[in-house]
Amino acid sequence: MLTAVSTRSAPDRLVHKTVAAAVAESLRQRILTGEFPAGTQLRQDALADEFGISRIPIREALLQLEATGLIKIMPHRGAVVSGLSVEEVEDIFTLRVQLEPELLALSAQRFSAQDIQDLHGLTEEYSAALKSGEILRWGELNQRFHLDLLRHAGRPRSLSIVAGLLQDCDRPTRLQLSTSGDVARADREHRAIIALCAAGQIDEAADHLRRHIQHAAHSLIAIYRRALGV
Repeated sequence: MLTAVSTRSAPDRLVHKTVAAAVAESLRQRILTGEFPAGTQLRQDALADEFGISRIPIREALLQLEATGLIKIMPHRGAVVSGLSVEEVEDIFTLRVQLEPELLALSAQRFSAQDIQDLHGLTEEYSAALKSGEILRWGELNQRFHLDLLRHAGRPRSLSIVAGLLQDCDRPTRLQLSTSGDVARADREHRAIIALCAAGQIDEAADHLRRHIQHAAHSLIAIYRRALGV
């Protein structure tokens, strides 16, 4: 029985995969920093000219980005940077407000001294990234902080949902921080939540987390509405 044989040699395929990975990472950073905002069309021929390569690794890079949800490949439009609508942002933050404070109230009861120390260390990393303008790290460190707050809740399914919500609002959250100038407030509120947990003021910590999420939501939705002129 005959099997299909690729017309490309193994070394050629390896080169294309390596180049495609490098292109995907470059495009990923440009999307995450806002250079390519939601709705931007990424044309294969233009990208091939920019990078000085053929369209084959460009196409593979775009498929990689589509798999992560950063772009959508649409009929007649090609690759388009994905984004969230105002309604989707409202929905995500409504769910976070409902889930995270409750999970923190459960998790904080089980915090050890090491957990508090680790949260402080993570906050220092986040603070340094905010001050130095390392935008690409803001989302990663913010997600880690929120998930570490909730890690001992004993609700794996709820934690999985929160992790997905945090991932979905990664870019919008960085947009909110960079556009609104709320970096100092975010840093201050993270520290306050840890201090309340360390002091055993769990209900107060949960309330503070709720207000922290609500403020981010209100600020971000206002930014979206201004951009849309509504």
